[in-house]
Amino acid sequence: MNRITKKFQGRSADDKLMSLFITAGYPELDSTVELILGFEKNGVEMIELGMPFSDPLADGPTIQYSSDIAITNGISIDKIFGMVSELRKHSEIPIVLMGYINPVLRYGVKEFCENAKKCGVDGLIIPDVPIEENSIIEPHAQANDLPIIYLVAPNTSDERMRLTDSKSKGFVYCVSVTGVTGARDDKEVSNSVDKFIMRVRSNITKNPVMVGFGIKSYENAKHIALNADGFIVGSALIDVIKKSYPKEGWKTELFSFVHSLKFGK
Repeated sequence: MNRITKKFQGRSADDKLMSLFITAGYPELDSTVELILGFEKNGVEMIELGMPFSDPLADGPTIQYSSDIAITNGISIDKIFGMVSELRKHSEIPIVLMGYINPVLRYGVKEFCENAKKCGVDGLIIPDVPIEENSIIEPHAQANDLPIIYLVAPNTSDERMRLTDSKSKGFVYCVSVTGVTGARDDKEVSNSVDKFIMRVRSNITKNPVMVGFGIKSYENAKHIALNADGFIVGSALIDVIKKSYPKEGWKTELFSFVHSLKFGK
């Protein structure tokens, strides 16, 4: 059974799965595996590992910044596969690769999916490949048992939510607010998310629901994920790294933040 599916099995309604997005190769090329292992020790149950790209569509300034640094550090798809291979020596945490289709096309879609499976990747999020164009990658992903996870947003129609549910595997990623990634004011998120998640719940019935975009604190996550199966934090995590790195003890500060996201202390 896929590691993602296992993580959602047998959970109580109050036990919200926490996933973190981290840009591969940021802030240092060789720190990604150590960071992920530290995240897992502090309550993280799934990782979205970002594949940096120079021309993103959905990334806000924070993740764009981390991607620029990672590219400068020399990150590549093969190095990301190497990170996952190294991680698999120590952990069974689900790893979802998240990135844009251009680097995958350049690498070769068939080879990308085969190598992702070999190194231990559990799923893919490719935001700029809509369902109507998924024939670019879906056959190769399916052949390698790599679920493709699709996104819905507040402006997604009920009909399209149902289509997304039928095409997704693993979970459906609910973008809590329209716009690019980034930590947001709590009021901005809470004003839009409640009705949206209830509408998601009436249309997404096959897959678990994870909610992301704008979450930056335990209280924020607890409210936003109330009617979801879990939550995803990305930009707020990158912000903590940006503010603390390379000060002495920056990893300790980062792990403390992660622990507080899950446990509130």
